[in-house]
Amino acid sequence: MNNHGNAGSATFKRWPIVMALLIGAFVSILNQTLMNVALPHMMIDLKVNETTIQWLVTGFMLVNGVLIPVSAYLMERFTTRTLFISATTLFAIGTLVCGIGSSFVMVLIGRLIQAAGAGVLMPLMTVVFLTIFPIEKRGQAMGTMGIAMIFAPAVGPTLSGWIIEHHPWNMLFWIVLPFSVLSIILGFIFMKNVTEVSRPKLDSLSIVLSTLGFGGVLYGFSEAGSEGWGATEVVVSLIVGVVALVLFLWRQLASKHPMLEFRVFKYNMFSLTTVINVVVTMAMYAAMILLPIYLQTIRGFSPLESGLLLMPGAILMGIMSPITGIIFDRIGARWLAVIGLAITIVTTWEFSRLTDSTTYTHLILMYTARMFGMSMLMMPIQTAGLNQLPARLNAHGTAMSNTLRTIAGALGTALLVSIMSSRTKERVTELVLSAGINPKDPANADLMAQFTNEATIYGIDYAFIIATGITAVAFVLSFFIRKVKINREGQGKEVEVKPAKA
Repeated sequence: MNNHGNAGSATFKRWPIVMALLIGAFVSILNQTLMNVALPHMMIDLKVNETTIQWLVTGFMLVNGVLIPVSAYLMERFTTRTLFISATTLFAIGTLVCGIGSSFVMVLIGRLIQAAGAGVLMPLMTVVFLTIFPIEKRGQAMGTMGIAMIFAPAVGPTLSGWIIEHHPWNMLFWIVLPFSVLSIILGFIFMKNVTEVSRPKLDSLSIVLSTLGFGGVLYGFSEAGSEGWGATEVVVSLIVGVVALVLFLWRQLASKHPMLEFRVFKYNMFSLTTVINVVVTMAMYAAMILLPIYLQTIRGFSPLESGLLLMPGAILMGIMSPITGIIFDRIGARWLAVIGLAITIVTTWEFSRLTDSTTYTHLILMYTARMFGMSMLMMPIQTAGLNQLPARLNAHGTAMSNTLRTIAGALGTALLVSIMSSRTKERVTELVLSAGINPKDPANADLMAQFTNEATIYGIDYAFIIATGITAVAFVLSFFIRKVKINREGQGKEVEVKPAKA
């Protein structure tokens, strides 16, 4: 029976699986962005400084980044159902530990357990979607998946801002917990085994090398944002990371059954779309990190006000994601990417012209327009690349693009924050010299505060100029996307939904 037959007959089985996956993914991504607004309050409560509290985010990203490359192996080794239930259970346990956590160490342990579940959940969702939907509807499927991947990070800051203003920070985790329990229950009831299970050998040296490699690079980049590129721990972790990654790459290419299949890059459209996605992710993180600094530190907006500013863009992006998926199925990714990136370039450039009197309305309109542009990009570009891969490489292609996007997020954040910081310092020095004042004199405190604000805006604007340049690179590359002949190897037969025994 061909895929077309499968499309109709499996609909009633397919959507419950989709719902279980979407709720699981939505909660795990939402949980990531809820934290950002809450960190200042948690610092006071847990009696730690900025560098230490940042570990709640960095630690989560590190475990996530390390587990994603292992996900391809796990998907070959365990059934879909076992893996989904294990991942959501781990996530729920981590959430519970965070909710009852009263010390920094306990909350950090909870975050790391959460990350272990989330790191497997995201790649698993992509592979299941690619497997259960016929190729003709793949864009629509990935667009539906985009609702969780795009809407959750965007709605997070608003929800978090409201909770933090009215409740203690533990409430963030108590809100997430029922949803994670719901996704476990849905997994038990509806999840079916849709991926082929083999018995690959566990290459423990590859796991060690990928952990050191991806972990070292991610840690180095995330610390560079706060410590500076010259700091000893940054330099050491980047060197260790790069050396381990080179050894990991060599081992994967030499192995007949690699843990992460680098041969996916033999497919030119997969390679091109992965590069574009990495570049777009770097630019996207610019606004997610720099705008809250501008809104709360410079303009004095409350966490709720700055969260609300991001809300219309989030809603629009959530609505647009399935629509762009359907358009993708009709016309392919190139023109969606070109138009989306053109909008992103213009709006990112607008953010490089922020002043201390830019109106709230202008900011909302620009951010919403930027999100509209972004909604045309992420999923269609990723799907266009994955379409070129044979079905047996779906898990490896997904693991590869998710790993690189995680690293691009950390890299983009660190790069743009360090550019902002260094430009701000330079600008403060220039202003002090031109005014000819003593910055240490208490009489000049008000003037120094004014200089610092002005310099911070200058630094943020400069970082957005760099982000515009990064986006322009993706824009040029997007003209080379072409509609590939879909690789139907391993896709001709109907997906057999196996009986649900774990």
